[in-house]
Amino acid sequence: MDETLKRYRESIDNIDAALVFMLAERFKITQAVGEHKATHDLPPADPGREERQIARLRQLATDANLDPDFTEKFLRFIIDEVIRHHERLRERQG
Repeated sequence: MDETLKRYRESIDNIDAALVFMLAERFKITQAVGEHKATHDLPPADPGREERQIARLRQLATDANLDPDFTEKFLRFIIDEVIRHHERLRERQG
């Protein structure tokens, strides 16, 4: 195998591993948020916060020369999954 390609792929593998661990950490925190919301009868979703986060991350993406549309789709996927988790927690509390 081409050594340059091998090094690139190793870097990609390392970044992918970091992304998985970062997502796991994020979901640990959002799980705690969901439990707090369920315990205090707060709604699973916060559309205002979601929109602020999307706008903030779109700007960060632009600053990083990353497609902001891609970033928004990625974040929307994560937010939707978090909301599903929060809804399940709320159902269990009810």
